[in-house]
Amino acid sequence: MNVMRYNGYLARIEYDPRENILVGHVLGVSDRISFHGETVAGLTEDFHAAIDHYLADCRRTGRLPEKPASGKLMLRIRPEVHAAIGVAAAAAGKSINQWADEVLERASQRCLAA
Repeated sequence: MNVMRYNGYLARIEYDPRENILVGHVLGVSDRISFHGETVAGLTEDFHAAIDHYLADCRRTGRLPEKPASGKLMLRIRPEVHAAIGVAAAAAGKSINQWADEVLERASQRCLAA
């Protein structure tokens, strides 16, 4: 996945062959924030401007800006997987939260690097 990061926000980047431009969409917020550019430099500039505008608009209207995540993750998994996670965490000398945080971070970094 092609992603950009700015000020704690992530955006997915795609190429629009019809318009011959790069298009970005901010991920993880319900507000629709998109931007575009003909070059990587132009795309980066427009991404920064879009986020800065979003944050300024939130300040102006008295809204709290959405963050891409709260830090709380609720999962429903099979009991046998839950048990295996508990064993793996204990074997590593960590709580399930600590162990899962590290495992999910590594997995997400691999995904974002691909």
